[in-house]
Amino acid sequence: MKNLYLLAGLLVSSVTLAEEAWQNTTISEETIQKIQAAKLDYKKCVSEQMQKPVFAEMDTRKATDEIIKQCEPSLTKMRDIYMGDKVPGEIADRHLRQVRIQTSRKVLENMIFNQASRNVGQP
Repeated sequence: MKNLYLLAGLLVSSVTLAEEAWQNTTISEETIQKIQAAKLDYKKCVSEQMQKPVFAEMDTRKATDEIIKQCEPSLTKMRDIYMGDKVPGEIADRHLRQVRIQTSRKVLENMIFNQASRNVGQP
């Protein structure tokens, strides 16, 4: 529900910047559910990628970049949903950028924590 309010707030604040005449109220509940499902798929992808041992051995920033790149197709699906509902690309891209940045921060934080926990007993 929090994501719904965040999305609505983002759309309301951004709609004045869009050149096209688009009303934020035209997003149906079905579309919002599809967007949330695509976001969940993205987070699942990121979680699965983080579990791979190859990323544990890499530099945390490089591993984070690789994980985010691996899961980019999930965000493309979310953008397609927006475009299907005729949301202006500027607004869709802004939301996708926000999701990507928030997820990147969480992944980096987790990767650093995991690396630190592996190095606790080492000199």
